[in-house]
Amino acid sequence: MIIPAIDLIEGSVVRLYQGDYEQKTQYELNPIDVVHSYADQGAKWLHIVDLTGAKDTSKRQLKLIGDMVATGRMQFQAGGGIRNEQDVAQLLGLGVKRVVIGSLAVKEPELVKGWVTKYGSEAIVLALDINIDEHGNKFIATHGWQENSGVSLEDLLNDFLSIGAKHVLCTDISRDGTLQGANHQLYREMAAKFPTIEWQASGGIGNLDDIAVLKPTHVSGVILGRALLEGKFTVEQAIECWQS
Repeated sequence: MIIPAIDLIEGSVVRLYQGDYEQKTQYELNPIDVVHSYADQGAKWLHIVDLTGAKDTSKRQLKLIGDMVATGRMQFQAGGGIRNEQDVAQLLGLGVKRVVIGSLAVKEPELVKGWVTKYGSEAIVLALDINIDEHGNKFIATHGWQENSGVSLEDLLNDFLSIGAKHVLCTDISRDGTLQGANHQLYREMAAKFPTIEWQASGGIGNLDDIAVLKPTHVSGVILGRALLEGKFTVEQAIECWQS
């Protein structure tokens, strides 16, 4: 499935380069218009990242996210600034179908496992951003990629699989925002190792060939951000490529 992504700072559509707030591109787009445009082109899901909320939890863009969901045009998964159960319940209460949890899954795994158990595996997406070292070790980064957690991707997944976690959005940090192609070897390896997980590939997709290369990896979703905003191809073309 093709999943367009939209990153929001103070109501504006933006992209960060490798998670750096100082390297921000702002697009003259209304988020609600983007929802309608992507839905018109056949998108069934939208991935929302609340970057304002991620930086300052008191400024989470709940009204805007609620307005986007209220269009009823597609299903939504959203994250950014999720620190406690109230934050999860708020997003689900707005009609968001899946809440995206990042660093907290590494820092407080028991807490997040409790949410998966309580709200169901369909309601939580683990967003795991990884650095791959020269030995091929996949370590999860936290705090907006500023810190290496020392926790391996495989260890965390084995822990969360024990309570039935299902959705994992995995980003190879070195590829994010670069348009240099996704790390298809990573997804092929992970999907083979963890076949019960619904993998979402993210980072680096710059053209339709990059999407086609992911098809044999058995990922269930492909997150598209910068390439769509910069007109490298359309949502419609991406869906056609994925389905052909």
